[in-house]
Amino acid sequence: VLGLGSLPQPGDPFQTITDAAKARQVAMFRQAQVKEKALGARAGGRLTLESLKQQIAEGEVKELSIIIKADVQGSAEVLADTLVKLSDDRVKIKIIHSGVGSINESDVLLASASNAIVIGFDVRPDRNAGDIAERERVDIRLHSVIYDVIDEMKKAMAGLLEPTLKEQRIGVAEVRNTFRVPKFGTVAGCMVTEGRLTRSGEAQARLLRDNQVVFEGKIGSLRRFKDDVSEVKAGFECGVGLERFSDIKIGDVIEVFTVERVAATVS
Repeated sequence: VLGLGSLPQPGDPFQTITDAAKARQVAMFRQAQVKEKALGARAGGRLTLESLKQQIAEGEVKELSIIIKADVQGSAEVLADTLVKLSDDRVKIKIIHSGVGSINESDVLLASASNAIVIGFDVRPDRNAGDIAERERVDIRLHSVIYDVIDEMKKAMAGLLEPTLKEQRIGVAEVRNTFRVPKFGTVAGCMVTEGRLTRSGEAQARLLRDNQVVFEGKIGSLRRFKDDVSEVKAGFECGVGLERFSDIKIGDVIEVFTVERVAATVS
């Protein structure tokens, strides 16, 4: 048979259809089924630190692949060297990639293909990477203290990982200008680009510069024109002051989020 666009698999049914449009429709439907099945199988066996102990016990994991991204090369090297030394007779820890800078799309795709865990040290995933990680169910662990990374890995290997902290992003704003305000410091003139900015409740703020964490804390002041407000929604401008922090630059990004405890589960 000549003219096939791709090589069929043994056992595939062969049909003849007089209507070319219908034939294309059947072909597209079958391709979608194959893709959905492949994604389902891959997601179902996705490795997380919570499921690590069980998958080791069942013999499904003999090598734990890790991708490291850090703010500086020194931190990446220390993490890589320390994590490799945690290998034992049950599982070998292998660093398949280590680099500097934010967690990007390539990192997540590599983790998805190799069933690896991504560790970010003082860096964040960019927007595309975050969306892909959620879709592919790639486990990304974010830390700012090296001891916490090591402690979490040890607990995961022993099956003692406590309930994890999960972030819920509320809103994002871009810093368009900065102003000096007496008795307060630097205030950022921002445009809210996603969700909403709020300083109420348990909301926390993070300042990112080139996707690297510069500050984490609380919003000290949120204003619309001259009025103090509790929140500002996407599409509106506002003035933002961060508590006890003034090193804000044009082009920085402010994320507002909450953190909730999620019980460790085995998938």
